Amino acid sequence: MAKDVIIACDFANADQTFSFLDRFAEEKPFVKIGMELFYAEGPQIVREIKRRGHRIFLDLKLHDIPNTVKKAMRSLSALDVDIVNLHAAGTRAMMEAALEGLTRPDGSRPLLIAVTQLTSTDQAALEKELLIEKPIDRVVMAYAENAARAGLDGVVCSPLEAGKVHACCGERFLTVTPGVRFADGEKGDQKRVTNPAEARLLGSDYIVVGRPVTQAADPVEAYRRCVKEFCG
Repeated sequence: MAKDVIIACDFANADQTFSFLDRFAEEKPFVKIGMELFYAEGPQIVREIKRRGHRIFLDLKLHDIPNTVKKAMRSLSALDVDIVNLHAAGTRAMMEAALEGLTRPDGSRPLLIAVTQLTSTDQAALEKELLIEKPIDRVVMAYAENAARAGLDGVVCSPLEAGKVHACCGERFLTVTPGVRFADGEKGDQKRVTNPAEARLLGSDYIVVGRPVTQAADPVEAYRRCVKEFCG
């Protein structure tokens, strides 16, 4: 499976976003639109970035009762994005409903992936705050198995868990992995992290990289470095 780098466009507004994307004269990188930007600008920001030729991972992490998520996914399917996601913790029933809502009348749909555990969550938080006493690897695998049984295309997980997810759910089951930093960079608020080269070796299919690229002195060069290290 081809690997790719997704840039997390975690900007406050459209002006900042387009100012950043305009730097890429030669590339059309795959981009992630998350809650901050989507809530600030609405669906129009998705349509405009798509019009400019970028593939889009719409990272809204839906989590609600199955019927609500189904209807929300039906709305998102009209935006012609490439990947959308939800929280696996919402249960298989919610994921199955989401898949039904996302599928268009002609049978086409974006890829649908499930968030297992956020890469800002560590074992201590899992046990003390979420009251989940199982090892985090086992929790991630259980959530991934539920997503696969619900018919989803993959999961969001740490690169540290990507190989185990493939072993559990198959090589074609996608692993989209945030928590990637350059070896010589800062971790920020991430707990379970690797660098791009390590993520490739661990089995990540897509890595999601934000601040190491968006806040770099030369974002284009940082992106190219990331692609070189991850895609080889």
